[in-house]
Amino acid sequence: MKIVVIGGTGLIGAKVVTRLGDQGHEAVPASPASGVDTVTGEGLDAVLAGASVVVDVSNTREFDEATARSFFTTSTRNVLAAEAAADVGHHVALSVVGTRRTSEIGYFRAKAAKEELIESSSIPWSIVHATQFFEFLLPIADSATVDGAVRLPPVLFQPIAADDVAAAVASTAVGTPTRAVVEVGGPERLRFDAFVERALRASGNARPVVADPHALYFGAQIGERALVPDDGARTGATRFDEWLRRSVVVAS
Repeated sequence: MKIVVIGGTGLIGAKVVTRLGDQGHEAVPASPASGVDTVTGEGLDAVLAGASVVVDVSNTREFDEATARSFFTTSTRNVLAAEAAADVGHHVALSVVGTRRTSEIGYFRAKAAKEELIESSSIPWSIVHATQFFEFLLPIADSATVDGAVRLPPVLFQPIAADDVAAAVASTAVGTPTRAVVEVGGPERLRFDAFVERALRASGNARPVVADPHALYFGAQIGERALVPDDGARTGATRFDEWLRRSVVVAS
């Protein structure tokens, strides 16, 4: 079947396209690079013609709440309208663990606004909530560096490999719409600062990591369980040390 992947050239999207293609589906990546702009609506009708499923893994690089909310709501309204016109039977969206809770993080609230639009639409839907990706730990360290030290809140953290997120999204896309949220996280749960310190040391970076209860994440102070899934969440197969070994080999 034809499955259109919005954001299909990004980190997760490209992996989803590959997985679905390997399973014999017609997986079509849709992004500004391919002439599809979900904010303006350009190219949506053409790319969705004949599609059975739309997978939306698109994101914005602007994390302030107002900008992110504008992107997510405008984009989602356009995609859902085009899906209705094309008689698409399943909308799958990738979002973030934590958006269903009262969140201190404006970006999470913007994601929640997107989810509300999906749930109130006429298109049968499924939503996958993922924890933070292993691949983003070093960029997180960079953004949290103050005067040469990485300062992070010592809250619980359960990151996951991008490959495992893509697997969860792809399996959801070929399944029956659930009209429900499934959470996925990594197989290990430690403190935020501990994970980041392991990533830094594996990459040969000696920056000190400070567990600072007042440190901000996405501009907000967060609670102990803000970034981890609830009990019963699915877990990815890739352990952090295994991923680190592979990443070091690739980098070298």
